[in-house]
Amino acid sequence: MNLNTRRSILISPGLFLSLLVISISALASPVSPQVSTALSDKGMVSTACPEATAVGAKVLERGGNAVDAAIAVGFALAVTYPTAGNIGGGGFFLVRTKEGETNFIDFREKAPLGASEKMYLDRWGKVVPQSSTLGHRAVGVPGTVSGLYKAYSLYATLSWEELVAPAIDLAEKGFPVNQELARSLRKLRKYMEEYPGLKKFQRPDGKPFLAENIFYQPQLAATLSRIAAGGPAEFYSGETARLIAREMEKGGGLITLDDLKRYRSVFREPVSGSYRGNQIISAPPPSSGGTVLLEILNILEGYEFSGQEFFSAPVVHRMIEAEKIAYADRARYLGDPDFIDIPVERLISKDYAARCRSAIGESAAPVKNITDGDSQPPESEETTHYSIIDSLGNAVAATITLNGAYGSKVVVEGAGFLLNNEMDDFSVKPGVQNIYGLVGGKANAIAPGKRMLSSMTPTMVLREGRIFLIAGTPGGSTIITTVAQMIVDIIDFNLNPQEAVAAPRFHNQWIPDLVYHEKEAFSPPLRADLERRGHKLKERSDIGDVQLILVNERGYYGVSDPRGGGRSRGVRKIERRLN
Repeated sequence: MNLNTRRSILISPGLFLSLLVISISALASPVSPQVSTALSDKGMVSTACPEATAVGAKVLERGGNAVDAAIAVGFALAVTYPTAGNIGGGGFFLVRTKEGETNFIDFREKAPLGASEKMYLDRWGKVVPQSSTLGHRAVGVPGTVSGLYKAYSLYATLSWEELVAPAIDLAEKGFPVNQELARSLRKLRKYMEEYPGLKKFQRPDGKPFLAENIFYQPQLAATLSRIAAGGPAEFYSGETARLIAREMEKGGGLITLDDLKRYRSVFREPVSGSYRGNQIISAPPPSSGGTVLLEILNILEGYEFSGQEFFSAPVVHRMIEAEKIAYADRARYLGDPDFIDIPVERLISKDYAARCRSAIGESAAPVKNITDGDSQPPESEETTHYSIIDSLGNAVAATITLNGAYGSKVVVEGAGFLLNNEMDDFSVKPGVQNIYGLVGGKANAIAPGKRMLSSMTPTMVLREGRIFLIAGTPGGSTIITTVAQMIVDIIDFNLNPQEAVAAPRFHNQWIPDLVYHEKEAFSPPLRADLERRGHKLKERSDIGDVQLILVNERGYYGVSDPRGGGRSRGVRKIERRLN
């Protein structure tokens, strides 16, 4: 448990030369030059936002550990990556210490105490469109500040104030908007009349941000300063809590001061299994991520892929069928473990996987033949993941979210931050088709104080007891399949980290009965073979934004997905700490 016994490290000229920021050609990878890669033996940070990556790397360079850096990155993303970074949402931390202890911090949002199972239905029992996605009633009780502080209280070496300070600086002094953020912010303009708090996301003259414009957020800086001084008590019972409660009352939301005071993040036991001799550690319920990931991998483990060609029809077909089975089980069994009994051990057992595998033939199984379980609505894909490891081997895989892009579109007046729309991750009407045309699962029905089901899948892979991979991604329901495919690509097909991150992706979630795939992911012969087997294919936009760290004898390889605008950065040196 003790990450606090950090040794002082002096960098000799020889060791300093061992730090490399490597090009893709150095690893003989044929992927897009946009992929951000780095190599270091002193520490690595990979996030979806260059400013946040820089914050994390500087914390490591100052002698902080991986958890210190993860806390600082979490707050920085609330400033620089507003589409998903947050203090008004929630997420999960998977931590592994250099001594080999693993821990999982669940700071998923909760339904307010005033919530009810039928709260999004009209008088005729029909789902009211957008009622669970937009506005004050879509907001779950935020967990991020509680979760970051729980990690701090157990593992941090730097002071809380030091870890929040970089985010305060970014909010107060501003940062240059990049092209990707400028494009994203322009999409908010159509909501600004109904949700005027969003006007903070445009220039003072009312025009949209352009690339290189400086984005200042003085209200958010003040809120972060209060949190730095008062810790989570400020957010959950102080001035910030009062501002949230006032905003809720003004907009007809359900969150009260009592909801905020009662909120607690919790420790949970990570789910753990194996794949071809490698240990897999991932997210437990209320995330479905680790359970479904292990079920998929367990099914695939029974096939011999070593003699198969990468992305061949037999391999892709079997992966699709494994995903289909695991997502049907997700819908039937998974929810908040504080409210329902979940047969996790059975679902992740090798025996259960063998029975599932025996049902897979050479053709696509009809959806109705898989199970009579209840489906879930698709989750928003606007989440963000980051991976961090320090020089001693302490590591964090963190996934945080507001759910939809910019959450509920509600900005807390006087506090300058967005609130989530996580209530939409519940089944708003169990057993009956919802607005997406899918059937909601009873296990994930709305209840006061309950955490909504998630697909977030922060994951670590151990080889011979040591960290081999740290990985995760946004992508809603595609998160789990993306992480599974990454693991298979690296372990079964020996792709290097750049190749694995850039490799084409596909996704099946049981219902709808479609195989989603990225543009040109499937060659014409592969498409023809899959369609002959009975698969229905549908092209879609990019899947995921993976932030990966691979560990081997050369050091830490960081890779940030070319599909996004993130960055991996290796630590250049570590300062001697005098206190």
